[in-house]
Formats: sequence, structure tokens, C-alpha cells
Amino acid sequence: MDHIDPLVAGLLAAAAALLGVGGTYLVLRRTAARPGADALLHAEQAREAQARGTELIEKARRDAEQMLREAELRARDEAFRRREEVTRELELARAEVRELERRAEKREDAAEQKQKELARKEKHVEALKEKVADRRELLEKKAKHLDEVIEQETKKLHEITGLSRETAEKMLLDRLEKELSAELAARIRQYDDRLKQHAEARGREVLATTIQRWAAEFTASATVSTVDIPSDDMKGRIIGREGRNIRTFEKATGVDVIVDDTPGVVIVSAFDNVRRETARLALTKLIQDGRIHPTRIEEVVAETQVEMEKHIAELGKQAVLDADVAMPHEKLVYLLGRLRFRTSYSQNVLAHSVEVAHLCGLMAGELGLNPGLARRCGLLHDVGKAADHEMEGGHPKVGAELAKRYGETSKEVLHAIAGHHDDVTVDNIYTVLVAAADAISASRPGARRETLEKYVKRLEDLEAVACGFPEVEQAYAIQAGRELRVIANAHKTSDADAVRVCRSIARAIEEQLDYPGEIKVTVIRETRSVDTAK
Repeated sequence: MDHIDPLVAGLLAAAAALLGVGGTYLVLRRTAARPGADALLHAEQAREAQARGTELIEKARRDAEQMLREAELRARDEAFRRREEVTRELELARAEVRELERRAEKREDAAEQKQKELARKEKHVEALKEKVADRRELLEKKAKHLDEVIEQETKKLHEITGLSRETAEKMLLDRLEKELSAELAARIRQYDDRLKQHAEARGREVLATTIQRWAAEFTASATVSTVDIPSDDMKGRIIGREGRNIRTFEKATGVDVIVDDTPGVVIVSAFDNVRRETARLALTKLIQDGRIHPTRIEEVVAETQVEMEKHIAELGKQAVLDADVAMPHEKLVYLLGRLRFRTSYSQNVLAHSVEVAHLCGLMAGELGLNPGLARRCGLLHDVGKAADHEMEGGHPKVGAELAKRYGETSKEVLHAIAGHHDDVTVDNIYTVLVAAADAISASRPGARRETLEKYVKRLEDLEAVACGFPEVEQAYAIQAGRELRVIANAHKTSDADAVRVCRSIARAIEEQLDYPGEIKVTVIRETRSVDTAK
């Protein structure tokens, strides 16, 4: 219910009283105005009206008083409520003022404390300055005294000897020079020789360290593949009982399988990319199949090798299509596919050949020559690098012989293959284009690294030395060339012969090859009997 102002309530009560009086007056006036017999009746009605008006007035007065009292109570409540709000706001304001005063006092105390600490530090600094000044003065006095003493002693020495300082120094130096000239010359020669030896040894050490660190980085990226396994329990199955599974796999593929603590990964290591990729695919199939035992390993490796041959042929066909040249002999296509797994100074040879083909085509187009013939020359220029170590000669000569053997009749192509490294007299424009494109592709920043080429050549030579013995069936260089694993023919050798062959191979490596560190030679001779139960 809305609150009514006391003044409004009083006015309403007065108005009600006036209305009652006015009503009574009107009734009485009507009654007095009527004459005759109805006068008595009207008089009675007038009295009743007057009594009713008096009653209405009294009721209006009581209502007005009640309304006044209620209005006063509400006004008091409102005043009390407003006073409480004002009091509460005043208390809040006083609390804020007290908090501000407390903070101000705290800040003043902190400022006073800092000022006292600063004054204490200033006094300490002043004391240190005074001590430093005193010590400096004392040191200056001592130095001055020492200079005076030295000067006095020098004068006494000159008086005793009868020589000046310059004369004494000259005599002493002349005497020392006469006595020590021979020894000094010998010492200088000895020191010079030692310095040269140390510089030469240090130079070799720096170069060897640089090559080893550089080679380690490229070897890790060029000779290692990883195979994911579903769980570490699979590692035990890959190794097999007493290691027979892993030995069979390494013998069949010619790679080194590294099973270490690395979770979820098995590492396949080999410098031959074809061999390593074959091993990786075979190991992946074995893991997916779940049947891992020596017989199954040999079957899967044989199947993978067949698939790898097909994959190499497909790579060669794709390279021919990418270079936009006519399809050569299928053997040349296969050799091109093998270039995908060859590197020259760490540059992929197949990608390099395709790049050289396109560069030759572009330059031939600018010179008005045949772009198709130029691309063919560029694509086949390094095909000799796909040949194994059994063919003698550099890759330009070997490549030209292979191309001629497998139906390449174009003189321009054969000359470009044989002469792109100036091994023959260059008298063909396409040979010049191939040489220029080869230099452009090889000289790109980061395109080639010489260390990897030397590394691969050393491993190939290592295997070739072992394969030169008639008792050797297969040889694999593993562990980055630190170990040579040789498979001996069990029908041609005995256990005693295996020891002799191992020692002979080690001696041949020492005599024929240059290599850092040591090389471990391991000869494996195994006799296997197979029969079928029917």
C-alpha cells in the first residue's frame, strides 16, 4: 500500500466533514420549504437526516484521525529507515577514510624505513670511500719509498762497478749472446720442427674430425630407415630364439637390424638404398603377418625382392614420362629406376637426371636445337651410375657402353653420356648442354656433399675386396663400414678354412684400402639341411 502524506490525509478528512454538513443543510432546507400536512413528516425526516449527517461527520472525523495516525506511523518509519541508510552510508564512508588513513600511515612508515636504509647505506659507502682513500694513500707512499730504495741501490751498484746502466746492460747481453748463440739456434730449430709436426698433426686431426662429424650426419640420414612396430613385445619375436630370426633376416637382406630401447621402432641400417628399402618393406610385411620364423622370413624377403624389381621398373618409367622423352629399352628404364636409390655427393641421381633433362631441353629451345633430343641426352647422362662394381671404368664410359648395348643408336646421346665430364673430346653441342646442365644442377646450394660419395665408394671397395676370394659367397659392409660381414660357401670351406679366410680378408683390406679406425671382419659359415615330410 502506498504511503499517504499527513497533510493530504487532513485535507481529505476536512472535506468529508464539509460534505456531511452540506448534506444535512440541504435536507433541512427541503423540509422547511414544503408547507401543509407533510411538514411533520418532513420534520421527522429532517431529524433523521441530521442524525445521519452527525453520524457521517463523526465517522468521517474518526476515519480522518485514523488516516492521520497511519500517515504519522508511516512517516516515522520512513524517517527511521532513511536515518538508518544515512547512518550506514556514513559508517561506510568513515571505514573507507580509516582504511585510507591506515594505508597512508603504512606508506609513510615504509618510506621512512627506506629513507633510514638509504641513509645507512650512504654512511657505509662514505666509510668505504674513506678506507679506499686511506689505502690508496698508503700504497702511494710505499711505491714512492720503493722507488727511492731502488734508485739508491742502483747508484750504489754503479759506484761499486764503475759502469753506467747502459754499459752494464750491453755487456751482459753481449756475453749472453756469445754463450747461448749455439744453444739458441738449436732450440729454435727444435721448436720449429716441433711446431711443424704439431701443426701437421693438428691439421690432420681437424680434417678427420670434421669429415667424421660431417659424414656421421649424412650417413645417419642416408643409411638408416625405421620400421614402426605395434608394441615392444614384437621386438622379441623379431630377434627370435637365441637370435635366429634376426640373423636369418640380416643374412637374407644384407642389412643391419638394430633393436634397442627406443619404444615402438626398429632400425634398419645399410649403405645400399635398394637393399635397405627391400629390408624395410619385408620387415613391415612380417610384422603385419605376425608369422616370424626363418622359413617365413626367407619367403617374404624373396617376394619383396621381386616386388622391388617391379617397383624399380615403375620408377624408371615415371622418370621417362616426367622428362617427356621417348621410351628407351626396358633395361635402360630399369637402370634409370635404380638411380632412384643412388646418390652422388648425397644428391639423388634420378632426380638429378630428370632435372638435367629439363635444363637441357630449356637451353636447347633457346638455342633453336631439338629439345626432345637434348632432354634424352640429359636423362641418360648418368645411367652408368646404376651399374654395379663388377663393371670397370668411370660412369661416363660405363653408361655409354650400356646405352649402346641396349639399343641407343643416337650419336648425340652416346657422346653426351661419354663426354659430359670431358673424358673424351667434346665436339657435339648437346654434350656441352649436358655438361652445363649437370654443373647447374650440382652447384645449387645444398645439392651435393662430397663426403657421402667417398663414404659409399669406400664401402663398395670394402665389399669388393671380400668378394674377390673364391670361398666367399656374399659380403656386406655394415655399421658405417666398421664391420664387414662375409657369408662363406659351406661346400667350399670348412671351419678351419673360415678362420684362414677371415684373416686373409683382414690382411687384404689393410694392404689395399685406406680407412679410418678399425674394421671388424666376421666370416659366417652355415650348413643347412632341408627335407620334406610326406
